Amino acid sequence: MLTVSSVPLVFLNDSRSLIVVLSMSEELRRALYANSAILLDIDVIVPDLVGTTEIPSNEHRKNLCRHLPARAEGYLWTLVFSTSQHGFSLNSIYRKIAKVESPILLVIEDTEGNVFGVITSCSLRVSDLFYGTGESLLFRFTPKFQAFNWTGDNLYFIKGNNESLAIGAGDGKFGLWLNGDLYQGRTQTCSTYGNEPLAPHEDFVVKTLEFWAFI
Repeated sequence: MLTVSSVPLVFLNDSRSLIVVLSMSEELRRALYANSAILLDIDVIVPDLVGTTEIPSNEHRKNLCRHLPARAEGYLWTLVFSTSQHGFSLNSIYRKIAKVESPILLVIEDTEGNVFGVITSCSLRVSDLFYGTGESLLFRFTPKFQAFNWTGDNLYFIKGNNESLAIGAGDGKFGLWLNGDLYQGRTQTCSTYGNEPLAPHEDFVVKTLEFWAFI
């Protein structure tokens, strides 16, 4: 057995499988060191918004900037969907972001005032299989800001259809789950991110939901 960056590699039967393992190792390395800006206390320049937000404050955005995927750094934050403007429909989200190729920030405020969400490594699409990379993460601002990076335990990053959207999974639980009308949601501990529930109660009701792209 060989190790690369302290991650064990198992030589599989074909080169494509080995490439997948190598890629996972690199993604895990980036996820593990995603908080380096915080550890080094590096100042963050918060990009301007294209669109009006009802949820993330300037302080929220400053915290999130420290955890953006590399492909999102330095870009304007562009509002592509808001329940206040576009209604409560998962189908509408897929239509609005169909041509978006950047990572996505999904931020939620529930009816109890808790703010939490996910940063995805890529745009969203309808899929029966999980997709995405280890640059995705979950976060919450209640009671304080916490980001939950990929643990490396599985590849259950993103999966969604017209009836629901799931972020992170394991043992029948989802890190973040939304139903098709974007009204009800659930957040649980999942092995993908090793997260605590993002809200005080596992089941929550959405007050406002926003999708931001980095373009």
